[in-house]
Amino acid sequence: MSTRSDSSTQSAVNTRALRDVLGHFCSGVTVVTAMVGDEPAGFTCQSFSALSLDPPLVLLCPSRRSTSWPAIRTAETFCINVLSSGQRDLSDRFAKSGGPKFAGVQWRPAERGAPILEGVAAWFEVTLTAEHDGGDHLIAVAGLLDFGSDPVTEPLVFHRSRYGGVVELSLGSIESGT
Repeated sequence: MSTRSDSSTQSAVNTRALRDVLGHFCSGVTVVTAMVGDEPAGFTCQSFSALSLDPPLVLLCPSRRSTSWPAIRTAETFCINVLSSGQRDLSDRFAKSGGPKFAGVQWRPAERGAPILEGVAAWFEVTLTAEHDGGDHLIAVAGLLDFGSDPVTEPLVFHRSRYGGVVELSLGSIESGT
């Protein structure tokens, strides 16, 4: 693997401007959950992606400042819950450090016990297979154990620091510009 790092370029980057430009990339919103001892734990994570079909792998990038990830990463399994368009409140709740994140939140255990939040668009039960440095984040690679989805539920979308939903465009409207 080859990496290139130019510290003069890195220090000259306006991080606020970079964050604004990166915000033009639309992402889904996930909540990563696990059982830590007898208690559920979780945090909001926007950096999630499919990685490989063979073997089935996904990746997520928790912040190094996360207070939940250090405990979750030690769990045998954890779930990545893809929030539905009506779950903005869960995204906000699980984005905060501390507090009773699961108070009043409905969930059920996946086959191996990790919490699947009720009403999510999709979920993946995974196990951590590798972790890599990613600057102010970590790059966590996870192997899929189980997964599921609700075929009629639309995902929650985050774009330019705002929540939204998916709007389907027909091919005809794209071609005509409407």
